[in-house]
Amino acid sequence: MRLLALLKQADGAAAVEFAFVGPIFLVLLLAILQSGMMLWTQLGLEHAVESAARCSAVNGTICGTSSAVQTYAASQAYGLNLPSSTFSYSKSTCGNLVSGSYTYYFLTRAFGTASVPLSAQACFPSQS
Repeated sequence: MRLLALLKQADGAAAVEFAFVGPIFLVLLLAILQSGMMLWTQLGLEHAVESAARCSAVNGTICGTSSAVQTYAASQAYGLNLPSSTFSYSKSTCGNLVSGSYTYYFLTRAFGTASVPLSAQACFPSQS
């Protein structure tokens, strides 16, 4: 009789359910946050190369040399502290070509070295 009364009790059921669902929810939440941060980094990289390609074609006083274009691109990355060596500049058949590549490292390294290579490229026709 005591065993039957013990089995009918529902005390602690919410804690057991949370023990099953809680870790899955937290991992999913962390994955969503990390994906958002990675996409934000990609957007910053794309904005930087597009701005630098345009600057190299339109504004020769600020972006007259290759190193000036790289420095300008690094300053245009949204909220990112990227070195100017992340970017490269060259003259191409399409005009002024600026490329950038960056390796994004996830905050959680529980599954090995979790990283994603990000790259962006923009070409702006030379103004003659």
